[in-house]
Amino acid sequence: MTLSLWQLLLYIPACFALNMIPGPNNLLSVHNAARYGLRAACVAGFGRIIAFAIMIALTVVGLAALLTTSAAFFWVVKIAGGLYLLWMAWQLWRAPTVDSVISRATNEPAPLWALARQEFLVAAGNPKAILIFTAFLPQFVTPGGDVSLQLMQIGTLFLMLELVAIALYGYLGANLQRLLASARNKQRFNRICGTLLGVAGASVLAATRL
Repeated sequence: MTLSLWQLLLYIPACFALNMIPGPNNLLSVHNAARYGLRAACVAGFGRIIAFAIMIALTVVGLAALLTTSAAFFWVVKIAGGLYLLWMAWQLWRAPTVDSVISRATNEPAPLWALARQEFLVAAGNPKAILIFTAFLPQFVTPGGDVSLQLMQIGTLFLMLELVAIALYGYLGANLQRLLASARNKQRFNRICGTLLGVAGASVLAATRL
């Protein structure tokens, strides 16, 4: 069973809000683009994609059996995941911001392998990433269908949207280095992402079946 239109309409904006959260990897893309250019930042981002793909694969293997055989576990994960999204939304709304300055791009050669390895290690070393996958992905699964297939589909969509986020943050770093240097702009950006996550969390908790 593939994802329904309703699932996609709910999942894509909520997922993209997660992709666009200015966390350590996205800020790393801004830095890499500002220093080495957009192409280097995008290539380095594949290190992050590999780390996330491994986490998603582990999520699919570990959760598919439980979600298929235990309706109670499904609803526990659903409620916990919805509350987790609301908590993340609240954290973004109240996150402190400070002014910062991003250095301008230079002409020095980009050490692509080192940058990709850095992206991988930052992603793999972020404990929130695996929590996002285990709490977020199952919210958009229909228990009566092929759970493994659905998790693989939404996981693949997550990685595709993550590539878009890498390119957008790289563009910011390469062309609009000072856009997010303002504390006010950072706050606005955080609150846009927080609002999207809050709506997604409320929708998950209100829905009787996804």
